[in-house]
Amino acid sequence: MARIAIGGFQHETNCFVEPKTDFAYFAAHRDRPPLVYGADVVKWLSGTSFAIAGFMADMAPHHELVPLLWTSGGAGGLVTRDAFERISGSLVGYLSQSMPVDAVYLDLHGAMVSEDFEDGEGEVLRRVRAAVGADVPIVISLDYHANVTPEMVEHSDALIAYRTYPHVDRVQTGKYAARAMQALLERGRPAGRALRKAPFLIPLNGQCTLVEPSRGIVARSRVVEGDLINLSYLAGFPPSDLYWCGPAVIAHAWTQAAADRAADEMLRQIEAQEARFAETMVSSEEGVARAMEVARTAKRPVVIADTQDNPGCGGTSDSTGLLKALVAVGAQGAVLGFMCDAEAAKAAHAAGEGAEIRLALGGHSGPEGVTPLEAAYRVERLGSGKFKTDGSVAGGREMDVGLMALLALGGVRIAVTSKRLQAYDQAPFRHLGVEPATQKLLALKSTCHYRGEFEPIAEEVIVVLAPGYYLADPTRYPFRRLRAGVRLKPQGPEFKGATASPR
Repeated sequence: MARIAIGGFQHETNCFVEPKTDFAYFAAHRDRPPLVYGADVVKWLSGTSFAIAGFMADMAPHHELVPLLWTSGGAGGLVTRDAFERISGSLVGYLSQSMPVDAVYLDLHGAMVSEDFEDGEGEVLRRVRAAVGADVPIVISLDYHANVTPEMVEHSDALIAYRTYPHVDRVQTGKYAARAMQALLERGRPAGRALRKAPFLIPLNGQCTLVEPSRGIVARSRVVEGDLINLSYLAGFPPSDLYWCGPAVIAHAWTQAAADRAADEMLRQIEAQEARFAETMVSSEEGVARAMEVARTAKRPVVIADTQDNPGCGGTSDSTGLLKALVAVGAQGAVLGFMCDAEAAKAAHAAGEGAEIRLALGGHSGPEGVTPLEAAYRVERLGSGKFKTDGSVAGGREMDVGLMALLALGGVRIAVTSKRLQAYDQAPFRHLGVEPATQKLLALKSTCHYRGEFEPIAEEVIVVLAPGYYLADPTRYPFRRLRAGVRLKPQGPEFKGATASPR
């Protein structure tokens, strides 16, 4: 029986949005557990849809698990110096107090950028490696959108990535990490490591693993097979401004030759399919017009994805572009979710169900040109914002997204939250008395995760480009730190180097 330290520190950083992500945000209970320490890691994370849950389930019967801390700041602006140092300091502090340990498992994201470190996970792993020494194996699980760096690969001994987007395999990823850990406990740290970076960025809309080419690429992933400990593909997170941003292939193996051979072969497959990483998108007006046309004869909902206001990519979830497009044409039987406006939710609760209230809804956070939709809204339903998810993407989470309200404006209803929430589960709608499958139009603030729960019930899916802080076209980002020569999208222009002063 081995003594294995476990923990997690996650953030998906959009370097081009404000505000920064502070310690209080990590500590808060939102659409994921709050920052938890020690035994509370097991209490809060067991049975959830996070990777650490899968790792614990497989390893706890056979080994002693020593929980350190776990936290997820979701997606948002730069992690503040205070938050990074307090959380990473506590992680390493708990680890040091738990010594000796035989191994370490960390549930990370892979796209964290702080005020001081453009490679947040690399710095965390450097500190963990310094604490445990050169002989202790370290296994990490990473999000599919990780921007993998040489430091992450060097300081870890197995790097296991999600294979799905929408992320429906987080728990399985943890179980794969457990398999890799068992092999390392039996054989020690591996000699071979390989990192390969693709020469182009892939927009998030082109990364979906339900379709080719991503589906075929992730199918080549391996865990503890032959000489390989892992062969992992990670598609990257374009809004993170760092030198190593972009897709990566990683191999850990018992020999360097095996790692190089596997990584080179997978990279060739990715490069050969560069032109296929794409998704069709239209304006809000075009999308709404198409949706209403289909809805006339459809027997199932038509889904409209508001991809650029996705809080899972750092969006504010209060952009009003799609909402205004729906109202302007008198859409009927439409439900939009989820609009983050704490003041509107508070006012609705004060007024009560059935009341009519004048609100300036949403549009308080930008970007430029986005304004609130002022109107008289009817309060149809109120909710506490506390419920449990049950879907394939984020099932098993005890949610607390603050006061919620279902507001109606003509034939459009808006599900309002007090904290940002991506439309990746049907439970928040049902919390407000809305059954998604019976709606004519479902307008969802999400880039891809909505597909896990809503595409199966949809007549058609339409992706629209309403204004928001996630830019679906990476060529629009003012990169400063990205390595020169990388194509900013498949078959797109090369990044020539920074033109703006560094932050």
